[in-house]
Amino acid sequence: MQALPVVPAIPRLLEALDQGAAVLVAPPGSGKTTLVPLALDEHLQDGRILVAEPRRIAARAAARRMAQLRGEQVGDSVGYAVRGDRRTGPRTRVEVVTTGLLVQRLLADPELPGVSAVVLDECHERQLDTDLAFAFLIEARATIRSDLRLLATSATAEAERFADKLAGTVVAAEGGLFPFDVRWVPPRQPMRPAEGMRVDRGFLDHVGATVRKAWNETAGDILVFLPGAAEIEQVRRQLGDAVVLHGRLPAAQQDQALVKTGTERRIVLATDVAESSLTVPGVRVVVDAGLRRVPRIDLARGLGRLVTVTAAKANATQRAGRAAREGPGTVYRCWSQADHERRAEQPEPEVATADLTGFALALACWGGLHNEALPDQPPEGAMRVARQTLEALGALDADHRVTGRGRRMQRVGAHPRLARALLDGAPLVGARTAAEVVAVLSEETATTIDDLTAVELTPATRSEADRLRRLVEAKAGERGREHAAGIIAGLAYPEWIAKRRGDGYLMAGGTEATLPRNSALTGEQWLAIAAADRPQGSVNARIRLAAPIDEETARAAGQALLSTVDEVSATGALRVERLGAITLTEQRIDAPDLVSRARNEARRRRGLPWTPLRRRMAFLHRALGAPWPDVSDDDNLADGEVDHVLQAMLPWPAAKDLDKLAPERLAVPSGSMRRVDYTDTERPVLTVKVQEAFGWLETPTVAGVQVVLHLLSPAERPVAVTQDLASFWRNGYPQVRAELRGRYPRHPWPEDPLTAEPTRRTKQSRTK
Repeated sequence: MQALPVVPAIPRLLEALDQGAAVLVAPPGSGKTTLVPLALDEHLQDGRILVAEPRRIAARAAARRMAQLRGEQVGDSVGYAVRGDRRTGPRTRVEVVTTGLLVQRLLADPELPGVSAVVLDECHERQLDTDLAFAFLIEARATIRSDLRLLATSATAEAERFADKLAGTVVAAEGGLFPFDVRWVPPRQPMRPAEGMRVDRGFLDHVGATVRKAWNETAGDILVFLPGAAEIEQVRRQLGDAVVLHGRLPAAQQDQALVKTGTERRIVLATDVAESSLTVPGVRVVVDAGLRRVPRIDLARGLGRLVTVTAAKANATQRAGRAAREGPGTVYRCWSQADHERRAEQPEPEVATADLTGFALALACWGGLHNEALPDQPPEGAMRVARQTLEALGALDADHRVTGRGRRMQRVGAHPRLARALLDGAPLVGARTAAEVVAVLSEETATTIDDLTAVELTPATRSEADRLRRLVEAKAGERGREHAAGIIAGLAYPEWIAKRRGDGYLMAGGTEATLPRNSALTGEQWLAIAAADRPQGSVNARIRLAAPIDEETARAAGQALLSTVDEVSATGALRVERLGAITLTEQRIDAPDLVSRARNEARRRRGLPWTPLRRRMAFLHRALGAPWPDVSDDDNLADGEVDHVLQAMLPWPAAKDLDKLAPERLAVPSGSMRRVDYTDTERPVLTVKVQEAFGWLETPTVAGVQVVLHLLSPAERPVAVTQDLASFWRNGYPQVRAELRGRYPRHPWPEDPLTAEPTRRTKQSRTK
């Protein structure tokens, strides 16, 4: 242990912490997670050391390793506390907790009594709870705990940024434990880039082939990084026997992957839970697919989804370090070095992309929605949606201040929606049953079941349910989980209550949703949806977890979304009862006056048609004025048929000259009667073929206004626009003749159009 890179840096680190705060930058495998807290404990000896880890699996593993170094059992001088599992005792001086639990403790008592130092491990991962804990610790130390030592540790942190926020010193532990060789193994053929939850099967075949290559070329266990559980399963089927490690596994299975028994070589398939703070024993080789899965929130629909993204350089560095913890290692990267150079340096912080409802409630409970100590400020759009959600749940008042109900919800330690469901659901279904359902919905365990009523409790969810039950007192008798699941899910996500429509479901929030194929819930009329996402490229939601309910339960759980309105249209009046976007009942009502008014209003919104008569009258009003009326205002024409009203508005006796002043058609030299277009009330338009206008010198007028002549080719395409025919024949026609005589040889194109006979016919038809 004395050879670990962090050891020489510990004296400098302790000296810096005696001044208050520090940032420790150390490479993977340097011992920062286990040796530093123990050294702090021996140095301070005046209070407990809290070590905060982003993940439960890392918290348990760190505590076990530190206890092992001291030759103790976990729960003696070193213990841990995570959701649903705690092992501490009266002698515990170093306690490892999740960052989420640390946030809860800070909100309960910012003084952290009995704590002398807090180590915020892997702060570069930038999870929401990590950012909150970072900000709250800074402010607690600045206001009420000036003696509290704060240490942020990371393998790839932006050290100076964090140090500036902490007002602390940067301490670097140089060098790695062992060297490792990087081998670039890109696919030989182009692969489709990852999209949403979809990863090219050919690429996963390539990852499997790379693992087999590594097996043949190296010694030691192989740790393979893949983006998710589905990809792990696909690669496992290629390889056969392999150990699986990801965050949705039960704790016992996670811990089993971190213990090596015997000398048999292993392949461990893992997500990025194995990226930091963990030692997977025996690993000397890493195969990195170069992908990771991150949450995204659809703010418009309130739907979250997971997307597959390219791992940043910092992620790749962390993963590579897993190969060199116990000896020289080898890293196979399933992409090219050129691709690597184009990757981002750091991963995107979770605050930029995730659902911020719980984040905003924690900020409000701490003192306000804006906090300068945060590493990055949250996006305004996501915070606005979070505020609106919290106000709807009763957690914030109109001034965005936390309410008493909001503080109760925060103490539950679950997402605010689930906290609301626990508080409001316990009196309806009983504390134990409500707590069990909320515990299931809080746990991210792997399951192929989409029927919430069929999900079984794990030891961890039972422990969490016991904790939640103690937080609420229910007067109602306990109901079975089959009945309670829908009530709790509906209370948590009222806008996701859904009614069957066609082959899918309409959610109260207005989004269409579909069940997985062969779902046990197929055919249910009503669902309380507890988990849904929106696949890449789809406008509809995909139901992942739901419980069947009846309409009575839907109404009770979604009470805030119930409304009854009278809807009046041009076709009739209805009294409509809705649950959000879902229509519950419709009843026709008698309201003739309202219907008539609606019909006129619809006509006004639509705009009355501009009939030929209306256009002619509008032209005369513009050209001559009185007595011709202004017919441009729809309000004057709203009653009755337009032309019928217009006839009544014609001024007599001037109206008898309508056809003379604004004729519908005009004669042209060929004898044709061509329609006049009065769309432009200032400049009426007459269209005529060039051949029909031969010899025409005087531009016609209507009501004293010269019309605009659109002269057409034989195919009736415009070739010239003029109000001066003499100028056209003199200057424009020769060019038109030169361009078109070859294209239309059957039509006459005389050199002198003024002496030629106007015609509608071709040369051949004229000679017959």
